[in-house]
Amino acid sequence: MKIGFFDSGLGGLTIFNKAIKNIQAEFVYFADNKNNPYGIKAKEDVKKYVFDNIKTLVSLNCDIIVIACNTATSVAINELREKYKNICIIGTEPAVKVAVDGSKLKKNILVSATTMTLNEEKLNNLIKDLEAEGIVQKVALDKLVEFAESGNISSEEVKVYLKSRFKGYDLENFNYLVLGCTHFPLFINEIKEVLPKHIQIVDGSDGVVKNICKSIDKNKIKIQNDEEIKVKLLLTEEDDNFIENFKRISNINDIEVEII
Repeated sequence: MKIGFFDSGLGGLTIFNKAIKNIQAEFVYFADNKNNPYGIKAKEDVKKYVFDNIKTLVSLNCDIIVIACNTATSVAINELREKYKNICIIGTEPAVKVAVDGSKLKKNILVSATTMTLNEEKLNNLIKDLEAEGIVQKVALDKLVEFAESGNISSEEVKVYLKSRFKGYDLENFNYLVLGCTHFPLFINEIKEVLPKHIQIVDGSDGVVKNICKSIDKNKIKIQNDEEIKVKLLLTEEDDNFIENFKRISNINDIEVEII
């Protein structure tokens, strides 16, 4: 079994790391590091990047393709599924439902994501379907993606940025923060430091891994118990720092790297 992961950069590792611990397969991680970050680019440009790169994963005969990027999911998932009807394509979206279901006190929910994800119909339709327009507010944290890709995870600069972005919200009236970008869980400790302790942080990565497992069962994808776990990293631009950061965050050193 071969599972392909796609992200603009390192953010998809927050899902990939959990998947590789629970699923025995061959993994391909495709990072479009040449064109990241996606969240502040024009929608049509991002859509083109996504379609071009998913075509590569399809050509590698992936049984399952995980769009481990909220921005890419929001702009392209429906069209990708329509184009590749015979391939299981799993997207990622902010776990707003988890927060809504858990918000028994009906306090406000803060959804953090890239600017593009926050503006897309997919997220706004989800909020509307949950009848949560009155309790959901949004905050764009685009710069966290840049911090992550540069390896600047834990620093005073990150905390200053987070404080500035949360400053305009009365945080005492919120009980959940939804992390709507796969890069954001990399900053979980820094986010906890700047938020009041009563705010619960919701990360949807566990749900994505559960969806992968369900898809394996539903589509009867064959798994060999003695199958060796292999990891291949595809990049759109050569970058030794990216490769080192990938190895550090994934804690995997034995990987095959290819620049396409």
